[in-house]
Amino acid sequence: MSWDADQYNRFADERAMPLRDLLDSIPRQSCNEVLACNEVPACNEVLDLGCGSGVALPLISGRWPEARITAIDGSAPMLVAAETHADERTRLIQADIANWRPDRAFALILSNAALHWLDSHETLFPRLMGWLAPGGILAVQMPNNWAAPSHRLMAEIAGDDRWREKLAPLLREAPVSDRDFYKDLLGPVSQSCKAWEKTYTHKLSGEDAVYRWIKGTSLKPLLDALDAGERAAFAAHYKEALAPAYPRDDAGITEFPFRRLFILATAPD
Repeated sequence: MSWDADQYNRFADERAMPLRDLLDSIPRQSCNEVLACNEVPACNEVLDLGCGSGVALPLISGRWPEARITAIDGSAPMLVAAETHADERTRLIQADIANWRPDRAFALILSNAALHWLDSHETLFPRLMGWLAPGGILAVQMPNNWAAPSHRLMAEIAGDDRWREKLAPLLREAPVSDRDFYKDLLGPVSQSCKAWEKTYTHKLSGEDAVYRWIKGTSLKPLLDALDAGERAAFAAHYKEALAPAYPRDDAGITEFPFRRLFILATAPD
């Protein structure tokens, strides 16, 4: 799937909130080697897995100025955007993160709003733990909003007779499991594992604000599969369904609750 970095970044401030919370949750502890700056674990190698437009890169560099960063994403447009955030310590790699394999161990593997696009989490997450240096940390944030009206209505409309043939193959079951699934999965391969959820209530301005948010993420593969006329009809139907679910107040603000799942697991020493 091709990504539109500009569309995605129209809500950059709101999307940065869980990223900052994820980074703030990472403990400052030592491992085989210690970065001179602040005792972050291990071999000063950080992996940003599914880096997107690169918004995490300056935050990583700011917290761990001695770190070398490998940033992986499958989208060329996203990596072009990420170049503006990269420095000489960052290597950007275009690759399918489902199939990519590292050539080194990492002190920190960070994945912000990316791994929900991948299936088979029961094998994916233990594999990621195997990429960590001893004592290294896996820090993940994934959207977990599939039961919300924004996502439920999108799936219902995609199942309409007008679009079912093209869109039904693109619909996915909720790709993110509950927090206990990840704690049970990673517990045996980690020295510690935490998983928690947080709901962010975003206050979005402008007309069709929730539609514009979803258009940059989950809705994009569906719209890409339709021709221009179908796309316009689908969008109109979806906007109409969203309006009562997410009403605008008198000031033109729409509240959009969005639940996210966080996972923090430490590899054995």
